[in-house]
Amino acid sequence: MTKKVLIVVTSADKIGDNDTGLWLEEYAAPYVSFVRKGYDVIVKSIEGGQVPLDPNSLPEDENLTWQEAQSKLANTEKLSEDDVKADYDAVYLPGGHGTVFDFPDNLLLQRVIRAHAENDKVIGSVCHGPSALVHVTYTDGTPLVKDKKVSAFTDEEEREMGLENAVPFLLESTLKEKGAIIEKGDNWSEFSVRDGNLVTGQNPMSSQGVADKVIEAVEGK
Repeated sequence: MTKKVLIVVTSADKIGDNDTGLWLEEYAAPYVSFVRKGYDVIVKSIEGGQVPLDPNSLPEDENLTWQEAQSKLANTEKLSEDDVKADYDAVYLPGGHGTVFDFPDNLLLQRVIRAHAENDKVIGSVCHGPSALVHVTYTDGTPLVKDKKVSAFTDEEEREMGLENAVPFLLESTLKEKGAIIEKGDNWSEFSVRDGNLVTGQNPMSSQGVADKVIEAVEGK
């Protein structure tokens, strides 16, 4: 049976007066890895349609290996009720500052994540993508991240970008409040962690490490 991975991306395109959206590498590098592994990769967004890309994430020279991944962003399907019931082997949530605006309070996305976590599926995310996890609970009300090792964009990295007052919350601190055991490396260094079926990474540089650990988790089943 071919493994299936659902990638959910942001539809939010502004942070204050500045353009933002999906951070390309965090989506494209794992997409390529999943496809190379032979997985069926389904890409959906919060609102459907064209996915906004953070202009700062666009490479100076076109990355030919990302062409297929980028083409999938031109007209995405909207996340739907069917995705709650679907039997994906993994749900992957790339970041970009757009995610802190439309991931955390999206009840449908929360239900998709909860359903797959409770069905022993893999949940992977990187950088600001774990903003999708802050309000997710199991059916009994326990936060998904409680007592789990989690990595995400750090408060210090947010401050270095000068965006600590532009985001609605600081991700590292909020995950800690939900009971997560935060693990992190040096600022802007590759760092990712796997805790059972939960795989998370710190920043864009961690995208490939997260993809590799997601594959490791999926193949281990």
